Amino acid sequence: MEIERVKTGINGLDEILGGGIPKGHTVSVIGPFGTGKTTFAMQFINQGLLNNENCFYISLEEDTDSIITTAQIFGWNFKKYYEDGKLQIFRLSPSDASNIFSRIKEISNELKEKQVKRLVLDSASLLTMVFKEEQEKRNILFTLSKGLKDAGVTSIFTGEIDLTNRQSSRDGLLEYVSDGVILLDMKRNEKNTEMYLTIQVLKMRKISHSRKIYPFEIKENGIEVQSEITLL
Repeated sequence: MEIERVKTGINGLDEILGGGIPKGHTVSVIGPFGTGKTTFAMQFINQGLLNNENCFYISLEEDTDSIITTAQIFGWNFKKYYEDGKLQIFRLSPSDASNIFSRIKEISNELKEKQVKRLVLDSASLLTMVFKEEQEKRNILFTLSKGLKDAGVTSIFTGEIDLTNRQSSRDGLLEYVSDGVILLDMKRNEKNTEMYLTIQVLKMRKISHSRKIYPFEIKENGIEVQSEITLL
């Protein structure tokens, strides 16, 4: 059976994935600070908007104006889609985040009613920090992911990595509740004179994919993966 794909809009990555992310997947994009996780998430949303899809963007860090302004830097007109109602942007405060567990069914139903196709949570690491116990963190991520699947939404969660294990999320939970995990990282060149950015698909259920490491750049129009170059 052929699996329906959702294009990320990121040049090179969709080729590595054989056409894109499987529809309905929850994919965690993890990495240290400054590797382009938010840019990745915005580029994913922008592709959906270009496809005339309804999209949700949930941020625990930036407000609506900041997100719209950042998108504009890359030439993505979030303001137009926000004003037209195709894009909904929510700033999730810590108090809101602590109550999200009880609202997941309501949120899932709302996403169905509004026929939302893509959703971003930036960042899932900040969301789990609201909860003290590991079981609470696991439950919120699992229940939220299930609610999004029930609504038929393809989602991107961003998250920080554990710096002692650079292929794991900070709390070690995101990879277990996600259908896919994409690692963004920084590496030094052989002469140790400069840093460059890398991307690796660690996991993507239901499809075969390369696990090789590829370099990428953040250019004026967003992330571009050099899929013809492998580092490992």
